[in-house]
Amino acid sequence: MQLELAKIHGCHNDYLFVDCTRAPLENPGELSRRLSPRRGGIGADGLILVCPSEKADFRMEMYNADGSRGAMCGNGIRGLAKFVYERGLAGTSNSLLVETDCGNKALELHVTDGKVESVTVDMGPPVLEGRQVPVNADGEQFDVPLLVDGRSWTVSCVSMGNPHCVTFDEDPEGLDLERIGPAFDSHEFFPSGVNTEFVRVDNRGQLTMRVWERGSGETEACGTGACAVVVAAHRTGRCDSNATVVLKGGQLYIELRGDGRVFMTGPVEESFSGTVSVPG
Repeated sequence: MQLELAKIHGCHNDYLFVDCTRAPLENPGELSRRLSPRRGGIGADGLILVCPSEKADFRMEMYNADGSRGAMCGNGIRGLAKFVYERGLAGTSNSLLVETDCGNKALELHVTDGKVESVTVDMGPPVLEGRQVPVNADGEQFDVPLLVDGRSWTVSCVSMGNPHCVTFDEDPEGLDLERIGPAFDSHEFFPSGVNTEFVRVDNRGQLTMRVWERGSGETEACGTGACAVVVAAHRTGRCDSNATVVLKGGQLYIELRGDGRVFMTGPVEESFSGTVSVPG
């Protein structure tokens, strides 16, 4: 069977998108494992299915590169917006409501000459209670010590639909994430694994980060991670309520609004579209 798909990235955090509004896709986790490798596959950070929804305009179903299910992806949901708008699946409205595994997300599309160039996403409020992040501790976890990879790190833990561990301890440029990232992800403090952000505070309006994502390894960008970084930096007095996050693949603008909700604005680009043979 020939399956049509598109590769779309937000700040080089790239996903393969498939239209499942008319028919479901069999074994999407297995397909993500097959197509995501940079060598021997198409190359992506995972697979996102665009599905029908009874609660919103569309439902996003996300699979990491290792085939595991992801609850939310800030860069991926912007790619979904571009995918459905430019293929005529969403009509002509510049607003979308997308159902995810962590609730409905409202999107505002910024369109030029019929092309979605950037998207603002209402990411909702962060989850700060330790057991709900989840981590193996009660209460909020900001600037707490954690022994990882033979040394003590100062970490803050936030969920934006996915669990995040944020540290401002070292300049991220020189870190060996291939060694350190898995040590955080497999640590007993994180019962569901964790995405880890290593952050440098450039000034009160700009932060630079690298990220190790559970299920995918180091990626060029992470939207939920950028949101978690600004939440953690603001709560610990390191930055203002609005800040630009500089990632390896580009920049995201994060706003912490007075009602507690987090808004993320960032670019989105389509790399290519085509067909691939799949069983069926």
